[in-house]
Amino acid sequence: MTTTSPRPGPAPEYSEQPYSPERTARPWVVTTMALAQLGLFLALLTPVFASLAIKVQEIVPKDDEVSALGMVSSLGAVAAFLANPVFGRISDRTTGRFGRRRPWLVIGALGLTGGLAAIATTRSLTVVAVAWFLSQMFANAALAAFTASVADQVPVFQRGKVAGLIGVMQNVAILGAAYAAKALGTHGMLLFMAPAAVGLALVLLYAIALPDKPLPQRPPSDGGPRTMLSTFWVNPRKHPDFGWAFTSRFMIILAMFMFTTFRLLFLQDQLGLSDERAVSVMATGVLIYTLVLMASGQLAGWLSDRLRRRKVFVGSSALVFGIGTALLITTHSVAGFYAAEVVLGLGFGVYAGVDLALVLDVLPDPQETAKDLGVFNIANAAPQSIAPALGVLLVNTAGGHEYHFLLGAAAAVCVIGALAVIPIRSVR
Repeated sequence: MTTTSPRPGPAPEYSEQPYSPERTARPWVVTTMALAQLGLFLALLTPVFASLAIKVQEIVPKDDEVSALGMVSSLGAVAAFLANPVFGRISDRTTGRFGRRRPWLVIGALGLTGGLAAIATTRSLTVVAVAWFLSQMFANAALAAFTASVADQVPVFQRGKVAGLIGVMQNVAILGAAYAAKALGTHGMLLFMAPAAVGLALVLLYAIALPDKPLPQRPPSDGGPRTMLSTFWVNPRKHPDFGWAFTSRFMIILAMFMFTTFRLLFLQDQLGLSDERAVSVMATGVLIYTLVLMASGQLAGWLSDRLRRRKVFVGSSALVFGIGTALLITTHSVAGFYAAEVVLGLGFGVYAGVDLALVLDVLPDPQETAKDLGVFNIANAAPQSIAPALGVLLVNTAGGHEYHFLLGAAAAVCVIGALAVIPIRSVR
């Protein structure tokens, strides 16, 4: 979630933060908050991991599947990249008796459900592409409001526990998406609409529970395009540690999405599995990956705090993730795929458990934490736009259904991500 840069001159009369909590967030609010995270990501990630690829396979010839999926996925990633900061800014300035966050939670969830319904019922690749763009746009409208609501509702002394719970819910959603694909893979409409319905219900539940205080007055304009652009920029020459951490995150997320976007097609093409069998194997692989990730992440975070070290964990975990992608190059069995998922889960789990702590340690301005984290979020969103198109290029270069170039490139990107943390000086 991004914030605007401070304006010169006297403090304005309005409050940009009408609700600054001092008391512990109520259990019911925290519970519904976690469930909303689960629901949003379940609705959004089921298409990412399976249903979108299955839909594309139903529409286009086999030789065009990779290119078509890459095009659709890239459009969705662009929508996510643009929509999150834009709707976050709109949410911050929303007035009315329903509050700043609640309207966009509801609008976003309804829009996401409508977009997925359009994909489920069409036989046109163009409609799929447009509907997925809109689905991502609405989903990120809801996610921007959701992320801001965490800061609105949860006091500083409670944020660690709540953030950990929300992180667990996101990984549970990933697992749920894989098993939804396994259970509903032959039922196209249900594969899209069942997760969407769950997501909509859980977001609406949170919207009802959310004590979202209205903004009493709309903030004045921030002063033009230059101020808007500064919201998305931290000078890496002035703050090199931030720049190196940004580079490392960008590379690791790029490597992860270079594989996960094409995971289902990899199982079908390189391992020669049927559509139904590939979905089942993917679900089991994601289960293994998620369990290892959750365990290794919690242990790594604890060790990092105890040892007061960040860089060694981040750098080594990036290398481990690279080893996991490299193992897939020579994998031609389901057992080998599962073994690679263990290594991948170990690597990304340690990375996820420590990298955020490293990032918080290198933020350049404690008075602009939210804005700087918003800039840093580009390192999460931009690779999702690049990875599908780059993956298509690498797969097509190898002949259209071979993945060794793709996986080798992902491994190399991980090495770059690991090396990028070495120059960081303010964190050990």
